[in-house]
Amino acid sequence: MKKLLYSFLLLTSICFAQEDKINYADCLILKDEDSIICKYSINRLEYKKEIEIQWINPDKKLSRNRIITIPQGHGSIYDFRYITGRQKGIWTFKVIDEKKEYTTSFTLE
Repeated sequence: MKKLLYSFLLLTSICFAQEDKINYADCLILKDEDSIICKYSINRLEYKKEIEIQWINPDKKLSRNRIITIPQGHGSIYDFRYITGRQKGIWTFKVIDEKKEYTTSFTLE
């Protein structure tokens, strides 16, 4: 009985934790591949949607600005940059989805 209760509580907490991350941005640095990969995730859409993504350098200047279409039925987009040639410091990846903004930061050393 205790195992069943603990399993239920664990499952419930995982479900609620995922609810907080319906829309989010995240970046991954792959040094061995000289790559920065950033992802924006949303609930899967029944229609196509345009979003704006921005890469902001450590000097707070816009380094890249793109409009990307999320196709119908999809739940994420990715954007990729090389590490080589990027300024060292804290970068910001920002997604503007309608009137809401989602950001994440990462450090290049």
